[in-house]
Amino acid sequence: MTGGEVAGILVAVFWAILVSFLAVALARLAQTLRATTKLVSRVSEQAVPLLAEASATVRSAHSQLARVDAITADVQEVTANASALSSTVSSAFGGPLVKVAAFGYGVRRALGRKDASGPPEPPRERRRVVVGRSVPAARRGRRNRRTED
Repeated sequence: MTGGEVAGILVAVFWAILVSFLAVALARLAQTLRATTKLVSRVSEQAVPLLAEASATVRSAHSQLARVDAITADVQEVTANASALSSTVSSAFGGPLVKVAAFGYGVRRALGRKDASGPPEPPRERRRVVVGRSVPAARRGRRNRRTED
């Protein structure tokens, strides 16, 4: 056997090994593609009903939102009516009620002064406010005496 024949046999053996590896890889790839095809068909079988349910849910939510929008518009109208009614009542009865209350207070005060037969009340002690605090009149007097001396 010559060197060329040995080299040809070696190339043929390596070629056979390469083809066998490629055949195994292609067989595994075909098996994977079959499994993927089955998976996709199962997913599509389940996805169609899920999409139909999702579509029905979206339609239901849309109708509920339309109802909520109508309710919100009604509540806004009721609020505007209540505000208008409040301002009408306030303008119609507010002024006269204040006048009646003031008149009643004046009458009560006048009757209270007539009925009082005792000595008049001493005037209330005035307080001076200093930086958010009140100072009794007795302390003010002491302070004034010190400044006069």
